[in-house]
Amino acid sequence: MTLHQDQEKSALLNHQEGVQVHDGISADGAKEQQASSGYQKRVQDRSTNPSLFNTKEFYLYYLVFITCVPYMFKTAHDASAEYNPNYEKFKDLLSDGWFGYKMDNSDEQYANFRNNLPILAAVICIYLPLSHLYKRLLAPVTPIKSPHQPLYRAYFFVAFSFIYIYFMHGNSLLKIGAIVTMNYAIAKIGGSSRLMPALTWIFNLAILFLNETYRGYNFTDFHSSLAWLDNNRGMNSRWDVTFNFTMLRLVSFNLDYYWSLRQTREEKQKIDRDRAPPTDKERVSTPTFEEDYNFMYYLAFTLYAPLYVAGPIMTFNDFISQLRYPKEIKAKTLGMWFGRLIFCLLTMEFLLHYMHLVAISKRQAWDNDPILQICMIGLFNLVLIWLKLMIIWRFFRFWALADGIEAPENMIRCVLNNYSALGFWRSWHKSYNLWTLRYIYIPLGGTRYAVYNIWVVFTFVAIWHDINLKLLAWAWLISFFVLPEIIASKIFSKKKWGSWPYYRHLCAIGAVGNIFMMMVANLVGFSLGLENTMRMLSDLFGSLYGWTIMCCCFCAIFVCAQMQFEVREAEKRRGIFLNC
Repeated sequence: MTLHQDQEKSALLNHQEGVQVHDGISADGAKEQQASSGYQKRVQDRSTNPSLFNTKEFYLYYLVFITCVPYMFKTAHDASAEYNPNYEKFKDLLSDGWFGYKMDNSDEQYANFRNNLPILAAVICIYLPLSHLYKRLLAPVTPIKSPHQPLYRAYFFVAFSFIYIYFMHGNSLLKIGAIVTMNYAIAKIGGSSRLMPALTWIFNLAILFLNETYRGYNFTDFHSSLAWLDNNRGMNSRWDVTFNFTMLRLVSFNLDYYWSLRQTREEKQKIDRDRAPPTDKERVSTPTFEEDYNFMYYLAFTLYAPLYVAGPIMTFNDFISQLRYPKEIKAKTLGMWFGRLIFCLLTMEFLLHYMHLVAISKRQAWDNDPILQICMIGLFNLVLIWLKLMIIWRFFRFWALADGIEAPENMIRCVLNNYSALGFWRSWHKSYNLWTLRYIYIPLGGTRYAVYNIWVVFTFVAIWHDINLKLLAWAWLISFFVLPEIIASKIFSKKKWGSWPYYRHLCAIGAVGNIFMMMVANLVGFSLGLENTMRMLSDLFGSLYGWTIMCCCFCAIFVCAQMQFEVREAEKRRGIFLNC
């Protein structure tokens, strides 16, 4: 079940060049980081095996698929149908949908995006013609190779971003501006001092906690005479929620600037400024001109309108590199991504009309439902979370692509096409994963201290998303569940066991355990919560019927893992290496 098998080979190869990862490590880290952390990139296994799709074994798997998948959809639908005894508990959360059907629009995040989609589309229709007209008239077409040549597009970005953010958040633009300016002051005052990264982290983590505690602050909190500024909060008063993405860009600027100042003269001389960096990896890791780390370009990067609300996340080096050495983004590529966005939107509309699982979860309306039905409520809730985030991220990424800026693609595999906890993290919110690797994991020691670093990384991920116990429990469960995979991959490595005829089946058994643990962790963090997940597990393991369901699930997930293995083998035979 993947939406990405039809990706163009050239696009995937380009992405692969910029995103090489091993055990959660990105190869886009700066050389200084790698040297200091002991980080070493693995030589990726690119060996291939003959196709198994046309074998008797896989014919059996196809039979399981065409039987189980429709039954899973039906089971989830039965949980939300009008004839379900629990329907009365959540029907008030449903809205009128298409063609007289009820739909579940109770997810606040997606409802906010869906309801404002016409306004966002109108903003794009205004922004893109202005941006391209400005570029045609004032910005040079050729690469801008000299630090003395200004990046004129940055001035347009800043001007439009101020207007855009003012309409979104009203006078809270002043609060955002104050925080952004203070962070820039830390970078410039700290310079190449080793205290600068520490001060950057202390400041930005403090902002996260203060934003959460005071819910974005009121001007009256600073002085009663400023009360009139609170009257204009824009279309969305909670500027502090989207500011979490801005915080990542603040850290990116400061640390990229710090590493550029720590370069030796020899390293600077090796950089070829006459050509564009050949790969995405080099755009991220190669410092730009020292003159580029100025306040105007900093604002253009930090407040860039297409990526301001939800990302995807870029680094400062990459953003400026794309202004100096623009990428060629073909109309065919834009058309492909627009078509995928529309397909995902239509799929989401179908699911919201066909099953009302978010409303069920909000009301915990599953009393006396069969345990399999409760499992499907949890599973399809994860699918809906994945799909809504993919739609939101692809929408804003498409906006940036149409503007000539290529941000990383966040979702490169379906949530149900992951058998590895490490691979799942690489393919889910990819740009954020690369950010945490570059700015947290590798500086803390990379693979040398992997068992310890993952706890720091996932704790930060939880705090960044939201400061609550449920997400902290999710982060620590993820960290704990990653450990068996790391240990098993060392004991049962392909180098030692690959020649064993049943090695693939052994890996599939391990994948079943991985998938089960990932489902439990994500149900705790993003769907049922800790208490309800524990209750579901108690029902599963507390009765003969529950054990029967577990055995059936084991067999189904085993088949799913075998299919996932072969999908990746097929990709390698086509020259595509995603490493997740």
